[in-house]
Amino acid sequence: MSSACKRSEDTVLDCCGGLNNVDYSKVDMSVLSDVFQLVDLLEPRFCVAVIAIIFNPFFWNVVARWEHRTRGLTRMFGSPHVACYSLAIAILLLNVYRSHSITVAIKGQPRCALMDRWELFQVGAAVMAAGSLLVLSSFVALGFTGTFLGDYFGILMEKKVTGFPFNVMENPMYWGSSLNYLGLALMNASPVGVVLTVVVAVTYKVAIAYEGPFTEEIYRQRALCCKHK
Repeated sequence: MSSACKRSEDTVLDCCGGLNNVDYSKVDMSVLSDVFQLVDLLEPRFCVAVIAIIFNPFFWNVVARWEHRTRGLTRMFGSPHVACYSLAIAILLLNVYRSHSITVAIKGQPRCALMDRWELFQVGAAVMAAGSLLVLSSFVALGFTGTFLGDYFGILMEKKVTGFPFNVMENPMYWGSSLNYLGLALMNASPVGVVLTVVVAVTYKVAIAYEGPFTEEIYRQRALCCKHK
């Protein structure tokens, strides 16, 4: 093999070696540093927004599991449907406050000049539209009680929902909500909004890890009861 061919082959192999040959010490991190200098993680409004984000799924999971175990809300309201509607109202009010606190936190910290572009605003609007589509279509597919933890109240669905948007992704309502906050952050050129979106997504990821197996167990028990009848 000629030396020219050898050098050519080495170049290809070197190129295909992935990112192992990149000298990260020469990467300019100043832009990223400038962006995150605009985020004050100790600012009170930011902290309130983080607490609201984390508290919401914690609240509805604790209350719903307590209801499933004791039927306390059902006894209190005299009906599983009324109890479910009451919890749904509480969840909706908490979600309104969460959105308000995130908006206040975004408005309370600086905009990023690099993000403050018409093109990025349009991307944010598209992301928010996609998120809203996922949330609304999930609600239509699940119905009111299916959306607001009716399973925990003994209000079970006849079969698993497999149509849109559940044929596109798992837990589309949660990820649609996350997209809404990302869209809001992009439209407001807000680094803190992006950080809060990450907090929302991570919080939902943790909630899914707890809710998914528990809900599956509810339907497994229903299937066992039907089988033994």
